[in-house]
Amino acid sequence: MQFSIKKVLPHQLVIVGFIILSLAYFSPVLKGKQLFQSDIMQYIGMSKKQNDFRADTGKETYWTDSAFAGMPTYQLGAKYPHNYIKSLDLSLRFLPRPADYLFLYLLSFYVLLLVLKVDFKLAALGAIAFGFSTYLIIILGVGHNSKAHAIAYMPLVLSGILLVFQRKYIIGFLLTTIALGLELVANHFQMTYYLLFLVVILGIVYAIDAYKNNDLPHYFKSIGILIPAALLAIALNATNILATQQYVKESTRGKSELTINPDGTPKEVTSGLDKDYITQFSYGLWETFNLYIPRFMGGGNGEDVGKDSKTYTAFRKLGASPAQALQESKRAPMYWGNQPIVEAPAYVGAVILFLFVFGLFLVKGRRKWWLVAGTIVSLLLSYGKNLEFLTNFFIDIVPLYNKFRAVTSIQVILELCIPVLAILGLSKLFKDSETVQEKQDALKYSLVITGGLAILFLVFKSSFDFAGINDGYYRQNYGQDFINAIKEDRKSIFVSDTIRTLILVLLSAGTILLFLKHKIKQTWVIIGFGVLILFDLVGVDKRYVNDDDFVSAIQVNKPFQENAADKAILKDTTYYRVFDLVSGPAKPSYFHNSLNGYNAAELKRYSELFDFYVEKNKLNVLNMLNTKYIIAKDKDGQIFPYTNDEANGNAWFISQLHSVQSANEEILALDSLNTKTTAVINKDWMDKENYKTTYSVDSTATIKLLDHKPNYLKYQSNNSNKGFAVFSEIYYPHGWQSFIDGRAVSHSEVNYVLRGMEVPAGEHIIEFKFDPQVVKTGSTIALASSILVGLLVILGIAFGIRKKTNDSA
Repeated sequence: MQFSIKKVLPHQLVIVGFIILSLAYFSPVLKGKQLFQSDIMQYIGMSKKQNDFRADTGKETYWTDSAFAGMPTYQLGAKYPHNYIKSLDLSLRFLPRPADYLFLYLLSFYVLLLVLKVDFKLAALGAIAFGFSTYLIIILGVGHNSKAHAIAYMPLVLSGILLVFQRKYIIGFLLTTIALGLELVANHFQMTYYLLFLVVILGIVYAIDAYKNNDLPHYFKSIGILIPAALLAIALNATNILATQQYVKESTRGKSELTINPDGTPKEVTSGLDKDYITQFSYGLWETFNLYIPRFMGGGNGEDVGKDSKTYTAFRKLGASPAQALQESKRAPMYWGNQPIVEAPAYVGAVILFLFVFGLFLVKGRRKWWLVAGTIVSLLLSYGKNLEFLTNFFIDIVPLYNKFRAVTSIQVILELCIPVLAILGLSKLFKDSETVQEKQDALKYSLVITGGLAILFLVFKSSFDFAGINDGYYRQNYGQDFINAIKEDRKSIFVSDTIRTLILVLLSAGTILLFLKHKIKQTWVIIGFGVLILFDLVGVDKRYVNDDDFVSAIQVNKPFQENAADKAILKDTTYYRVFDLVSGPAKPSYFHNSLNGYNAAELKRYSELFDFYVEKNKLNVLNMLNTKYIIAKDKDGQIFPYTNDEANGNAWFISQLHSVQSANEEILALDSLNTKTTAVINKDWMDKENYKTTYSVDSTATIKLLDHKPNYLKYQSNNSNKGFAVFSEIYYPHGWQSFIDGRAVSHSEVNYVLRGMEVPAGEHIIEFKFDPQVVKTGSTIALASSILVGLLVILGIAFGIRKKTNDSA
């Protein structure tokens, strides 16, 4: 028992240290404050109605009518039955947000390095290098929580896979299953997809190594163990995965039926996102050096250059007061790369990159090559349109690659691989497997490469023009003298950060040299690098995410305030929609059933309708969407609610059903369609349901909405003739069930996005219920797989205890 405590105690102390570090960096959480994250503010606006429904009823709605006129909640934080892997995830994230994600970064990477047989002190050092990598902190600052969540579990998934290849089959299988299950819980499939890239690279490198060493049977046995582990992990998340897979085909990530753009020009038809959209954020070739020198390209779009800057002086010359000039100099446009927006550089660290190069010369074999290959592939793909032939190949050939935007995000792979190899290289420094001469040579080459690179940039700094893509805008508004001033500041921070990097490299090299000369011991080397890494990374992180970004909890939990227009509209207790031309995309959803919204994957047909007509204020289309209020500004700039008395209402009978052959014809027909009397429908629906083209509608025909919830609608119809009703509700083919007097009936898609139904003559009750089968099926699978994994864990523990007992005997 004493031996066990002694063995576990160091890891317990490290974990406590991670908790302290996480809380120290985000220390305002200890005072009850919360990090103000712009994306989370938008999420709160989008999800408020479903959260209110859950709080009021204790039930879950998988449909919201508060955004984009209606959509599933699968990507808005829906909660599913029997999601026990989510419960495990929540127990691991016990710290206040965002300290919980930083703790996960540290813990997961620590486990990975332990699996790679690194001493616990070096593993803790590597975890700090990974956890405080600037990009990983920045995404927390802006609210990319699900991305951070998925990245945090990546090292843990790799740990399970590596354990299997190390012939620790049982624990490797269990860890892979649970870790991948946790990875999928994060619900950021782009990050998981990029992790798959790295796993494939690792698998190829290990296959080559197995072939060379005549060890292919073990390799294929490992693959045979990992495949069921992956399947079980997927099954644990079956509900979310099945629902997402079903939804994505109907979303903007799926294939469009249109072959024209809103302006009538031909549209490139793809099975995913548009190439320009995918590569809008492409890493510049020169931006590569942001990984090594934090503000090589100026840093972010809004840098604090201070009172002593040329920018401050330029604003003063333009007539700004000292306070105004200081305020503007806190958000100076220093970034001079080619991306539209950059919050901060993806800085990995001068110290870590020095150690990475050092590791290139000392680390041998497959561990080195999958890390190097992962780094190179990640970097090359992040160039996007700046390396067009490779990017086009992946978009056109590699499955699912065209489903994701912002190719720069794939750099999360190199941000994982670089610190792993750096720590492996440092661990080699302390081992006798390499000679002193090899270590000295590695130090010499690393210093020449990294230090020499920094010196070259200092010598040839005048070769850069420091001109940004938005400088034309500033020149037009502020003049050429202002442009000259910001270029001087860009050059200044370029020089200061390059000198900073050079000093850190020299200190790193000096620390290793002192060890090789037997001037300091291993412990002091580790402490020294710990100080250097923390100083390096935290010093840059604090430029972008610091205590100033924390606000009171109420500001985060209630980020939107009613304006006069909102208050006036909310007095209306009927069921209608609002189109807000003034506020941000998610604020209207916080208060109203809105045509606006903020989501990376809205329903494709609605998005197309919005681009063709809604954003152009096409009144007949706004009418069919039951847009009763339009929030706008008057001639004096005051916000007011315009009441649209022409809105069609919740449902209405039409007299003509116009059949068309294609999606193009269907959406174009809406341009001049009288949506009150006519509906347009695709011929496929017309033939399937055997609808008529004309219907009799007398003056007494009515449809009234009796009850409405996000997932339930109840109407009463009264019509002396058999009629065709159009409902101002978004059509979605999976989950909405329709009933007339309790009898299930079919409904169709009309007017490109709405629902239509043939209604018998007389008085009837019409109901729509959103009860998706995919949730029931997925939840059953999740329950069964959770029970199975639980049993396997118990059996694994029992087997381990029995084996240890037998070994002792």
